[in-house]
Amino acid sequence: MRATIHLAQQPEADELLGRSPLAALVGMLLDQQIPMEWAFTGPYTVAQRLETDDLDAAEIAAYDPDAFTELLREKPAIHRYPASMAKRVQELCRFLVDEYDGDASAVWADAKSGAELLARLKALPGFGEQKAQIFLALLGKQYGVRPDGWREAAGSYGEEGSYRSAADITGPESLARVRAYKQEKKAAAKAAKAAETARNLKATKTAGTAKSTRTTKSPKTP
Repeated sequence: MRATIHLAQQPEADELLGRSPLAALVGMLLDQQIPMEWAFTGPYTVAQRLETDDLDAAEIAAYDPDAFTELLREKPAIHRYPASMAKRVQELCRFLVDEYDGDASAVWADAKSGAELLARLKALPGFGEQKAQIFLALLGKQYGVRPDGWREAAGSYGEEGSYRSAADITGPESLARVRAYKQEKKAAAKAAKAAETARNLKATKTAGTAKSTRTTKSPKTP
């Protein structure tokens, strides 16, 4: 697997992502609750601290959990939540060792369809529906992994010309567009939640007023 990647916005980290299937998976796993560049720089930082030029699933799976947590916690930390992410990275690597003999690329190498590949990605520890679809789109758009129906399986993230996720980042400009999209989506979700809270509050007040009226109403004289 060789690709020109700009997710980390750091040459050495992007070079690793472009040639290492496991680094790409780990970067995607880390991509939550922190900036994308920070997440996708993580695999390179881990490799450096392990004093190797690539990540090895078997080595990480067998690593002492406490020591691996400290490795991710060392400043600069790999993630905002290094302990929980250390656990998730090791769970992912153990799964790859058990199911794919430690070969991350085997997850997608012989997938016959986008639906099959999506199912395989969703089976990975730490990969829910959305993360699996984004990574599927990333494989198709930037790594040339394109089984039949891959765009459809990736949902909106597979759309050509979109700027929704890491799958669409090819440089600083596209990174800015993806970030703007995420901010707009977050603002819309916040506004929708506020509107729902207001509706619920209004409904509660209305119900309370009606109950109060019924309670205070004088009973009819027989």
